[in-house]
Amino acid sequence: MQFAVTFRHMEPTEALKSYAKERMERVRKYLPDPISCHVVLSTERHNHRIDVTFQLHNGLSVAGHETTENMYSSIDLCIAKIERQVRKYKGKLEGMKARPHHVQAMPWSHSIVHEAFQGMAEGTNGHAAPTASEPHAAAGPAPEFKVIKKEDFQAKPMSVADAIVQLNLTHESFLVFRLDTDGRVAVVYKREDGAYGLIETPTGA
Repeated sequence: MQFAVTFRHMEPTEALKSYAKERMERVRKYLPDPISCHVVLSTERHNHRIDVTFQLHNGLSVAGHETTENMYSSIDLCIAKIERQVRKYKGKLEGMKARPHHVQAMPWSHSIVHEAFQGMAEGTNGHAAPTASEPHAAAGPAPEFKVIKKEDFQAKPMSVADAIVQLNLTHESFLVFRLDTDGRVAVVYKREDGAYGLIETPTGA
């Protein structure tokens, strides 16, 4: 298994790298032939964050992250979280095969968009407040929307069941994928009632 550690906004140390690697090996015994493991250690003020991604031979990913005031604590809590999920789906992971070749992955992107009002002060509730000269104005300037962050992903072919497993193994709130039967784009997401929702596009979309 390939293992890599990236340090961001902090001094790299062999002690942290060795500790992270040793902890990642604990999870490896639950995973069917992991190809690689990438660990990102970063700090911001008093926050020490770890992001972990395991890439498996069948195309699935296992990921987790944690933030505390101590990097060693973040590593321990993150790996404990990943262990719980991997043990839960251990049998499912062992039975999964590689992705079908007749359906190719499709690129897609996710952007974070910020809403801002130009030329007006914002009230405490986040909405634009009227100016003093126009206290009863019915409408103000139109909001502007600015993309502040964009990430690129791949919608991989998989079944709905596999998509739900992948969703939980990466601790995300939704997953965009392609149905392995006909290549249609679909989205699976977690509902507030604990169930899962499925959005499917029509054939040919």
